[in-house]
Parts: sequence; structure tokens; C-alpha cells
Amino acid sequence: MQGFITVIVGVSLIPTVADTIAVALGNGNASLTNVSGSAASILELTTLFFALGIMVAGIGIAVGGLADIGLI
Repeated sequence: MQGFITVIVGVSLIPTVADTIAVALGNGNASLTNVSGSAASILELTTLFFALGIMVAGIGIAVGGLADIGLI
């Protein structure tokens, strides 16, 4: 049950994380941000890695459930 709650909350937070990253990057306006170069590139990947973490949690829940019932 805890895993499902984690996935639901994580998926619902993805737009918030993406919006926060966009604000930190200045929404494409270079005069609104002090993040540039490789730091900006890494910051842009934050949303991707957040989503991948939620996906890995979901896969872990599925594998755990299948292992509990003896299919794996």
C-alpha cells in the first residue's frame, strides 16, 4: 500500500517539479536566471530523473507483488 501511495504522490508532483525547474531556468529568459552552461543542462534533466525514479518504484512494486504470489 505504501508503494502505491508513493507512486500516486510522485506522479502528481511531476508537473510541480517541472514548473519549479522552469522557474529556476528563467523560462527561457536568460536575464531572469543565474544558471547557465552545463549547470543548466543538468538542471533540465532533473524532471527526467524524478520521473525515472517514480517509474523504478512502480516496477519494484510490481516485481515484489509478483514475487509474493510466486510468479517470479
